[in-house]
Amino acid sequence: MKNNYVKSTLEATVNLQIKESELLAHHTSFGIGGPAAFYVEVSEPDDLVSLLKATRILNIPRLIIGGGTNLLVSDLGFDGVVIRTGFNGIKISGDQRSVKVGASVKSAALVEYLVVEGLAGLEFAAGLPGTIGGAITGNAGCFGSSLGERLTEAVVVFSDGSPQKIVDNTWFDFGYRRSALHDIGAVIVEATFAIEPGDAAHLQEISAGHIETRKTKHPSLAVKTAGSYFKNLPAPKFAQRRVAAGSFLDQIGAKQMSVGDAAVFEKHANIVINKGSARAADVLLLTSQMAKKVKDTFGVVLEPEVRFVGEKP
Repeated sequence: MKNNYVKSTLEATVNLQIKESELLAHHTSFGIGGPAAFYVEVSEPDDLVSLLKATRILNIPRLIIGGGTNLLVSDLGFDGVVIRTGFNGIKISGDQRSVKVGASVKSAALVEYLVVEGLAGLEFAAGLPGTIGGAITGNAGCFGSSLGERLTEAVVVFSDGSPQKIVDNTWFDFGYRRSALHDIGAVIVEATFAIEPGDAAHLQEISAGHIETRKTKHPSLAVKTAGSYFKNLPAPKFAQRRVAAGSFLDQIGAKQMSVGDAAVFEKHANIVINKGSARAADVLLLTSQMAKKVKDTFGVVLEPEVRFVGEKP
């Protein structure tokens, strides 16, 4: 890749600072990741469209991130352009039946705002890590609900740099921890969720309870982690709830497992943490050992929920 040519072309496309060799460990919740060939932050949808057009013409890889959660980046970094979005803002409709929110708003911050305002519908997501855009992309959920169930429409930008488009819920083809966004190659700019007026005190009680439950099983925000590493398994026949991957990992003693500074969290067998200077290679080796033990013991194949980006060692 001719770095000088690429950088000058990108800088001519948008009036933004293009950084070279930016360590992605600084931009992921795991605190892991080598350098990006180029790194740029955007806060305007038109700039994102222009960048996507330019990278398509230049024929170079691009990675779009928000909060950097649910992501494991190679120690070798990313040989392309990393675009970090900063689409913010929260707006309640006049009838208090919907909320428009920028894709870069923290999920937990949105829930907290709605609860304080006495608006119901998303309180199940209290304390959910990451941004709204990332949560929608992976159809994040907890306590029996998911964001996809409340999403009514969204503004998206396509990877080919075509103009913004408004799409409805069905366009996303939501499934368990998935949406059509990755398959289609699109990025969320703004999302609209259905809400309704509720009792603020009651909503705060529910929210506080969910956050307290999280504290008993999940690391604090100060801990470097990408969250649950493996997807839960499909529900067995005549059952409604999925089978937690953590139940199998508990039984094979995963909480005592580690490789280098990558270790399984002591309170949750399906969460891998970075104790300080873990490498992506450490995480990959640890999680492959975890998955192998589960398969050898139970014949169950675990599928990663955390997305790996870059070249594997």
